[in-house]
Amino acid sequence: MWTLLGIAVVVAGFALRFNPLLVIAASALVTGVAGHLDPLAILAAFGKAFNDNRFVSVAFVVLPAIGLMERAGLQQRARLLIAKLRGATVARLLLVYLLYRQITAAIGLASAGGHAQMVRPLIAPMAEGAAETRFGKISDAVRYRIRAFAASTENVGVFFAEDIFLAMSPVLLIKSFLEQHGITAQPLSISLWAIPTAVLAFVIHGARIALFGRSLKPEVDE
Repeated sequence: MWTLLGIAVVVAGFALRFNPLLVIAASALVTGVAGHLDPLAILAAFGKAFNDNRFVSVAFVVLPAIGLMERAGLQQRARLLIAKLRGATVARLLLVYLLYRQITAAIGLASAGGHAQMVRPLIAPMAEGAAETRFGKISDAVRYRIRAFAASTENVGVFFAEDIFLAMSPVLLIKSFLEQHGITAQPLSISLWAIPTAVLAFVIHGARIALFGRSLKPEVDE
């Protein structure tokens, strides 16, 4: 049971708002020590995990590229593009993106989006531009709420739809967890049962987006 101390480290670290990367590393270290692993074995486990998941290093390529595009005016161009579409609203834009993320995640393309690649440089500025086109100048409070909804749309779209694709790791995780508790479930069954969950996620979050879109006008600065 001492190996469960790593979970306590994660909870405490996130509660105290420490750097997530440091929290996870500390949690892994505590778990290894509690499991009577020597320091070299713990270091080897870190190295193996990094080597097996080398796509993590893609962030070091993506972020500078996004930064250069933003410096060149990517966000401004996104706002100008959405301003030319008269029927575009914050709610419609986010609903379309929610549907896009669910479809791409359901067919195994969970990486066809993301906060750094899509939400920050494109979706959030476009949503802000739609609000500015419709209402004029908007307050910082409204701007931050639009950004929050754009980020949550990314999370909800991917999280509740990726289980539909059989080859995604969450499906295998669910299968192994159920088997540990004596429940036999085939990946296909898990995938099929994920469909109504994804539909409900779209309906619920879509309703939240629609209500948010309707609430924007009273909060706009005169």
